[in-house]
Amino acid sequence: MNIILLGLPGGGKGTQARFITEKFGIPQISTGDMLRDAVTNKTDLGLKAKEYMDAGKLVPDDLVIKIVEERLKRDDCKDGFILDGFPRTLLQAEALDKILTRMSKKIDYVINIDVPAEDIVKRLTSRRICKKCGNIYNLLSNPPKIDGKCDICGGELYQREDDKEETVRRRLQVYKEDTEPLIMYYKSKGVLKTIDGRKDIDDVKNLIERTISKV
Repeated sequence: MNIILLGLPGGGKGTQARFITEKFGIPQISTGDMLRDAVTNKTDLGLKAKEYMDAGKLVPDDLVIKIVEERLKRDDCKDGFILDGFPRTLLQAEALDKILTRMSKKIDYVINIDVPAEDIVKRLTSRRICKKCGNIYNLLSNPPKIDGKCDICGGELYQREDDKEETVRRRLQVYKEDTEPLIMYYKSKGVLKTIDGRKDIDDVKNLIERTISKV
């Protein structure tokens, strides 16, 4: 079972990918994890990627695509995988198709977790993290008992730069421009399934499980 997860940043892809991994025993593969793994293992591709990362530059598409192919050939992917954060663009999607064709594989489902942009803005800008223990709160859905203080250790809560409204809106705009076209691309292939990501986490999980259990 080979799955791609799509959805806006902060829409719950990572959480749902973990649920799928636990339920079906297939690995969750994110772009960041792949790059870090390649660098840690000092593969030829990883060392090339490290040069860009150390310089604070984006790793070029052609190199990311090669690292993806290298990762998908590993034994733990023989029964399936979940791609989270890749592909991000049509170019990457077309390259992935070629990789899978060479491997005699295909994508079974593309799960698009649909959450309105304004909901994402509220969700992410309400996130707070404890400076001491790292516990995560949400002022809307999971607020601390005492404003600005961690329930667990009493540490000060802060807002990450990535969670500030200007940054969040910029990330959403980049997604709209680069990644949204993938929805039509996979819809035309008949593999796209859109899930209402506004529902409770467990409801979203159940909807996804029912969808992919049909493979």
